[in-house]
Amino acid sequence: MPRLLILGATGACGIQLIREALQTYKQCTIIVYARSPEKLPEDLSSNEAIITIQGQLTDQDALGKALEGVDVVLSALGPGAMHPAGTPLAKGYQDLLLLMKKHGVKRLILLGTASIKDPNDKFSWTFTALIKGVATLAPNAYADIVAIGETVKANADGIDWTIVRVPILTNKESTAVVAGYTGDGKVGARLARKAFAAFVLGEVEKREWVGKRPLISSP
Repeated sequence: MPRLLILGATGACGIQLIREALQTYKQCTIIVYARSPEKLPEDLSSNEAIITIQGQLTDQDALGKALEGVDVVLSALGPGAMHPAGTPLAKGYQDLLLLMKKHGVKRLILLGTASIKDPNDKFSWTFTALIKGVATLAPNAYADIVAIGETVKANADGIDWTIVRVPILTNKESTAVVAGYTGDGKVGARLARKAFAAFVLGEVEKREWVGKRPLISSP
């Protein structure tokens, strides 16, 4: 019976992660660590499998408590439209990785985007345009996403991490996924949030992408 810690759980992707986890594991414990856990839908907040802990990434005592006994950390954290400067998410991940090591939590699967580069990526006009658009229109968000990739690379020794990079997210019902890298001719520019959640929960068991940065999309 796994014990999962979900970050970013009150956002659209995070809620899909919770629902997919409940469907995947008939018996599990889900720790929701959130600044505003009251934003959870009522059917989730009242579910006996879900424990909510209020806190922020900067609150190391509360985050450490949330990590106690956890098997896997799943994160749907991502920058918002009015994201502040100073790469707060990357700094939060640095603290998280240190606390994971302290509490013996070895597995982290987190959301990223194509702005985080991978050596297996190839040139793509589509993703070059998308990345440039984000860097121009949302420079703080772009800087934080890039910094998250660098933070994981520099601080995740001893942690089995996977950065699941996503393109434009949609609310379609499909859970079908194509996984690969930028410019490989397979991965497209859109992904259903349900498919993101299905891929992440599948990776908990399959462990096919440990230490890797797959880019995923809907077929």
